[in-house]
Amino acid sequence: MPKVWFVAMKRLFVDLHLRPPINQIEKVRNLVEKSAELGYSAVGITLPIEAKGKDVEVIKKICEDLGLDLVTRIDLAPKSARDLLSILKSVRRRFEVIAVQCSTKEVAIQAAKDRRVDLLLFSSNNPKKHFFSTSEAKLASEKNSALEINLAPLLYLEGTPRIRLMSLLRRDVLIARKFKVPIVLSSGCDSPHLLRKPEDYMFLAFLIGLDPCAARESLSSNPMNIIERNRRKLSSNYVCPGVYIVKRGKDC
Repeated sequence: MPKVWFVAMKRLFVDLHLRPPINQIEKVRNLVEKSAELGYSAVGITLPIEAKGKDVEVIKKICEDLGLDLVTRIDLAPKSARDLLSILKSVRRRFEVIAVQCSTKEVAIQAAKDRRVDLLLFSSNNPKKHFFSTSEAKLASEKNSALEINLAPLLYLEGTPRIRLMSLLRRDVLIARKFKVPIVLSSGCDSPHLLRKPEDYMFLAFLIGLDPCAARESLSSNPMNIIERNRRKLSSNYVCPGVYIVKRGKDC
């Protein structure tokens, strides 16, 4: 019988939420250098809405030199559903990933049902403003939005605040998995000392109800699916949902 050789593909890990001060390039460099050192292949960096192309190119070059794929993202914090709709019109084609901080029930529902929103973010320090429930999960599942969970607060919080947050996140995970909402685990870090290896985050995720397989997907395939989907949409070959130009020329 001939021998069959299996080659294991290297898992690509993504930290989709780094928050360095963009106007302090050395701090940006320190954060992405640490990410590369810890084994990430791609990083999402939150940019201000007024970010200039030349500034993004500088950050992209830093990431490329470190072997990292830069993913541009914006974190929106609208006060109402109308604010969100207005902002989305101007940013959807400028950033690869759009996250919305759902600070009100109205914003949470609008963000969950809008296909232009990729990630739903909820308060980590105020249970009264934590609006992820079955209604948001149902909408997010239909529109292919993901629930993003930042793990840095689990490292710097202590005592009752940490216990309260773990309880909230365990509930979020149960709801998300019940309605098949993709979960993305990110650091949410603004400094290198809070960054951890993907394997460390997988162990940490066990405390909020994610088994090792689900935690791995939340750090790899789930964020990569969002990145790849949006890059296809932002390409010049995108026409409309499900329709792409596959060939150009006179003989088409």
